[in-house]
Amino acid sequence: MRYALIIAGLLIAAAGVGCLLGKFTYQKDNEVMKLGGFSATVQTREVVPQWIGGVAVLLGGGLIAVGFTRKS
Repeated sequence: MRYALIIAGLLIAAAGVGCLLGKFTYQKDNEVMKLGGFSATVQTREVVPQWIGGVAVLLGGGLIAVGFTRKS
């Protein structure tokens, strides 16, 4: 269990660092016009907010700390 916490913490912290650096994006569809049966949408790529990366780094660091302090 101890090593699982450490590994999970490392993975979550690494993903958080990626978010902080702006490496993760998602696609968002916006409907800009609808006229009868006709619909026009715009697809935009947006970066995952950096505060999510900060939370992930803190959570990952916490899991790593708990993994190192837990006795097996």
